[in-house]
Amino acid sequence: MARFDRLGAAAIAAAVLCGATSAEAVMAETLARIAAYDAVQPQVWISRAAPEALLDEARTIDASVAAGEHLPLAGVPYAAKDNIDVAGLPTTAACPAFAYQPEADAGVIAALRAAGAICVGKTNLDQFATGLVGTRSPYGIPHNAYNRAYVSGGSSSGWAVAVAAGIVAVALGTDTAGSGRVPAAFQHLVGLKPSKGRWSTRGLVPACRSIDCITVFTDTVSDARLVDRVVAGFDPADPFSRPLADTPLMARRIGVPLPHQRVFFGDGQSEHLYDRALEALAARHEIVPLDIAPLLEAAQLLYGGPWVAERTAAAESLLTRDPDAIDPTVRGIIEPGLAMRAVDLWNGIYRLAELQRHADGMWQEVDALAFPTTGTTYRVAELLAEPVALNSNLGRYTNFVNLLDMAAIAVPA
Repeated sequence: MARFDRLGAAAIAAAVLCGATSAEAVMAETLARIAAYDAVQPQVWISRAAPEALLDEARTIDASVAAGEHLPLAGVPYAAKDNIDVAGLPTTAACPAFAYQPEADAGVIAALRAAGAICVGKTNLDQFATGLVGTRSPYGIPHNAYNRAYVSGGSSSGWAVAVAAGIVAVALGTDTAGSGRVPAAFQHLVGLKPSKGRWSTRGLVPACRSIDCITVFTDTVSDARLVDRVVAGFDPADPFSRPLADTPLMARRIGVPLPHQRVFFGDGQSEHLYDRALEALAARHEIVPLDIAPLLEAAQLLYGGPWVAERTAAAESLLTRDPDAIDPTVRGIIEPGLAMRAVDLWNGIYRLAELQRHADGMWQEVDALAFPTTGTTYRVAELLAEPVALNSNLGRYTNFVNLLDMAAIAVPA
């Protein structure tokens, strides 16, 4: 059952900084919540830090606060998806045969640590971050925190549950095809996916390295903004990092799909709620119907085009050495990349450039897009019976975003 009595990141840090509580007390309560929820869903975690080590880290933060140091995330417990390096914990990408022990924190983890946040553990995911469902891991299936018959969403499955269940205030994960947004939509969270290169991807096990983004789940937009302020910035050690270019935006014109392009896969409730959301937006903004066919074509390139080979590159060594170590569904997705031709890749790059030009022109007509994050959701049993087709349905409105270099945020509606 989801917990509603939790505090957000900003509230926790404020309480620790003013002395209303301590980082040690926050961590002790977090450890109690982890133990209680483990009885319901032990599949949330792949590895966790030792309790005494976490309490020691919390005491160090309390000492820093007592000495007058301002830590914007003082004492905030968070979880990290297990494809992001955290020193002292193994990185597995949900594949035991791939696991290694990182020597240092990933860039974003180092930034959070310096700000006073404490990583309590590494969470489960669709193996090699390949999937939007949360059912493709040898470490078990994390179920939705609100209704265990339903999927958590993926690939960021465990860390979405950790926030939705009230175990941690913040969770850090990744997004290539929608993994930082779909689980948020399924579990009433805010999922922020910055534009490519805004957050360092140093220390990330790549899915598609050229378009991967590290992301965050929180309860509120303000907490997501707080995390962004801590971790955003140029990282010269990351070849895909870019200098920040914040531009204030007033979203007056909101682009939406043409009516016949709004697909909900038979889910009348989702369609009704989306229509209501647009009615609310229309009260304050101009709603602009757009032909989204070019965006949907770009989305198809991610799994139906040469970008599959980029996923293959991330796991090529294991795929050729020990293919049976890879989840069968994941292997079926990435294995065709071994036969991908360079000609196919370049033709895909050329077509994506044309679609990018269309997207650039679209921003002359609208300031933001308001799409369903997904058209529907599914039960775990349904996904296990049709793991590829139903997963593809979930990516209809998310798969194009990173390919076209957009930022996105999922919000409860």
